Amino acid sequence: MMNADSSPRQPYSTYHEWYASQDRNRLITKSKDAENIFRKTGITFAVYGHADSSEKLIPFDLIPRIISGREWRKLAQGIEQRVIALNAFLDDIYHKQEIIRAGRVPRELIEKNVAFLPQMIGFRPPGGVYTHIVGTDIVRTGEDQFYVLEDNARTPSGVSYMLENRETMMQMFPELFHQNRVRPVENYPNLLRQSLASLAPPGCSGKPRVAVLTPGIYNSAYYEHAFLADMMGVELVEGSDLRVIDGKVKMRTTRGYEAIDVLYRRVDDDFLDPLTFRPESALGVPGIMDVYRAGNITIANAPGTGISDDKAIYSYMPEIVEFYTGRKPLLENVPTWRCSEPQSLKYVLEHLEELVVKEVHGSGGYGMLVGPTASKKERAMFAEKLKARPTNYIAQPTLSLSTVPILVNKGIAPRHVDLRPYVLVSDKVQIIPGGLTRVALKAGSLVVNSSQGGGTKDTWVLED
Repeated sequence: MMNADSSPRQPYSTYHEWYASQDRNRLITKSKDAENIFRKTGITFAVYGHADSSEKLIPFDLIPRIISGREWRKLAQGIEQRVIALNAFLDDIYHKQEIIRAGRVPRELIEKNVAFLPQMIGFRPPGGVYTHIVGTDIVRTGEDQFYVLEDNARTPSGVSYMLENRETMMQMFPELFHQNRVRPVENYPNLLRQSLASLAPPGCSGKPRVAVLTPGIYNSAYYEHAFLADMMGVELVEGSDLRVIDGKVKMRTTRGYEAIDVLYRRVDDDFLDPLTFRPESALGVPGIMDVYRAGNITIANAPGTGISDDKAIYSYMPEIVEFYTGRKPLLENVPTWRCSEPQSLKYVLEHLEELVVKEVHGSGGYGMLVGPTASKKERAMFAEKLKARPTNYIAQPTLSLSTVPILVNKGIAPRHVDLRPYVLVSDKVQIIPGGLTRVALKAGSLVVNSSQGGGTKDTWVLED
């Protein structure tokens, strides 16, 4: 929010003037009001392995993260380029594999990857779209320096918090939205439904029927599944509500079984079809992959997109972007060491105290080592894991992440943040102006995940 000389940065100038006129006790009270709103609304998430996992509130900070129109244009152009490249990459690896033949990505990295689905080889989803919904995690290290931290193209979560954060802020501080020209995000559910419906399978006649497939109430993101289904005005279904009848996936209703055209699935690939993947899965729909490959249903995101979430694949994203777009990436990757490579592993083991080490299929902040804040014993234990399974890890430098203020009892204090903008892909790419700002609430922490004690903020993108 502030420049080095203690003057407000331009995007924050109007907000800062308002903040300076506020009584701190009023803001603290408002912060508690926001918590009550979240509690009454039932905005929760689960942390697996915790006894109280079903009732965790995601912490919300009242001070918005503000991005200027100029900054957003730069981000949006880079995100669009990256999403187009990801979709082209997925289409290529399941068809001609030209990027492998060109030697730009190692064959074994694709074919030995657990997220690569041989069942998708030779099949092209409706409209040629694999990544219908993408969440791109971005960090900032300088005024005009942004890095992509990771790509979430399998089942990106958190968009419900983006929407609820905005609604809560508008409810508590309506005057701020009169004073600041903030671009809207609240039309996301309508855009999502329109985007999904536009990619209905060729055999769909009339208005496409869309449904959200959830693993059920015990899933950590169940609130979001129910929220999005409700906001889109579509059915929320579990695997037990669906069955394959006459070559279509049909949903049980009070009028009998009715066909679904587009399924926004929040169930991982492994559990989607017990006849194709895990036989013991009770979360999916037996035979759904046959219906999908016959072209009678659209599944969003497409099965097999999880390979683009892989952090080893991430390390090749500069080559992937250039290969498919013919241009250098507009948004940079964080420099990455692939521990599968002996020289890289040697470097990582010698510099553990300086690096962040992550599992290639990890998420939620689990299974990672933040070297500078880890103890000597923790680093030694992690080194043994690295030596035992080097292909399972990548390492990155500890970036000097940007900070934004959060409200504390004594006023404001800086905390590290990242940003997850959400992208919808159909016959066009739509980037929601804002996204989910995740904030590390612990002083000095670089881990922003809610499962690791992080919170969220409303993200404002200003009109020019």
